[in-house]
Amino acid sequence: MGKRNTGRRIAMQALYEIDFGASTDIEEIIDRISKEEAVSDDSFNFAKELATGAFYKKKEIDSIIEKHSRDWQIGRIGGVDRNILRVALFELAFTKTPPQVVINEALELAKKYSSPEAAKFINGVLGGYVKAN
Repeated sequence: MGKRNTGRRIAMQALYEIDFGASTDIEEIIDRISKEEAVSDDSFNFAKELATGAFYKKKEIDSIIEKHSRDWQIGRIGGVDRNILRVALFELAFTKTPPQVVINEALELAKKYSSPEAAKFINGVLGGYVKAN
């Protein structure tokens, strides 16, 4: 698995843990997951950038999700799907990663950790965001 792919997965996992009350310290969670998995410094740094960025921009990102999810409130979206979207939207809005790369990576995470239906939903939300921007 690639360094950036691993970073995205760890960022999603860390945000998921925050969502479900495991901790409120995003950096502590990133550190713990990275040590447990013995990830490279590059993967760790990328995960930290994405997770902390998405965490601190959560309100802004959640409003983007609700805008492009066609009447789905953020609380109705499954935890894994919600956090894949948060990571991807942070990366789309605040980094220079090409949109198609971000979307493809988000879909791969959804297929692996959620469901084919979730991948379609995530593709719709991210595609709507990219078209609008």
